[in-house]
Amino acid sequence: MTTLADPTTSFRWQDGDRLVVFGRSTVAQADELLGAGYTLLTSPRAAAQAPAVADGAGIVHDVGPGRVDEVAGALRSSVRGELLVALGGGRVIDVAKALAAADPPRRVAAIPTTLSGAEMTAIHRQAAGVAADTPRVRPAIVLNDPTLSASQAVPELAASALNALGHAVEGPLTPLSNPVATLAALEAARMIAAGFAPREPDRETLALGALLAGYVIGSTGYGLHHVLAQTLVRFAGIGHGPANAIMLPYSMEALERRFPAALQRLANALGEDPGPLAARLCELTGTTRLRELGVTEEQLDRCSDEAAGRPELQMTPPAADRAELRALYAAAY
Repeated sequence: MTTLADPTTSFRWQDGDRLVVFGRSTVAQADELLGAGYTLLTSPRAAAQAPAVADGAGIVHDVGPGRVDEVAGALRSSVRGELLVALGGGRVIDVAKALAAADPPRRVAAIPTTLSGAEMTAIHRQAAGVAADTPRVRPAIVLNDPTLSASQAVPELAASALNALGHAVEGPLTPLSNPVATLAALEAARMIAAGFAPREPDRETLALGALLAGYVIGSTGYGLHHVLAQTLVRFAGIGHGPANAIMLPYSMEALERRFPAALQRLANALGEDPGPLAARLCELTGTTRLRELGVTEEQLDRCSDEAAGRPELQMTPPAADRAELRALYAAAY
């Protein structure tokens, strides 16, 4: 397997108005890049992993469990400051983006502790009470330190990696795809696969693969797979990582029917069929069926109804209808 990117090489990437800093010990540069007195949004686990980031904050807000729109809406009246620093997983970062969008002008700095890729996109729900067409926010500063972003235990790490793999699979299939995003997606997929090839995960490789995959989905948008997974999170109450992990082998089959040449190109890059790869990584999570997470048939009916109305389905044409969505949920059940 030929790999173009070297995950052990630290780099600074000035991408328009966004600065991306990647590498081991990157978090040690936080004081230089963030200054002091910023507003920190985080979780107890994340704050414990990067105490210096918490110490540099003027005020710290704990982002509790719940939906991004509701959590952001509840925090909105108490959050102050021009720079919002998000230290945590995708939900924490999305809450910070939603708060910045709700009350501009604000900037977001993201320090991820999972492989969600949320730090690389302007994709997020709006805070409750904020108009849906309000301009969304992409983090202006990204500090991706593999000791944090790939720090989860193996089951959670595998689920997060499958979310990232979903970005790499689906991004090149949308009408917004472009050669740069496609090349990044193929490299990201190779790195995610390689990151689980050894006996122990290669966390630096996974971290860079997920960052590239986040770049892809931020550039191209998403379609069928992410609609399926996000709807499960919202209406069946399961975690974002597990939803992506369980659905990806099945949604990939539906995408292959629509885009056989693109999926073959991905298989050629990986040196194996991406469907079995996704299924193998899903086994590392310890949960391979929706019913194992307590999802009911009634919830799948609700999810099918809700997903069928999502306009993002048009991004991977032909748009799936309710019958196909329900069949995909049933296959993963």
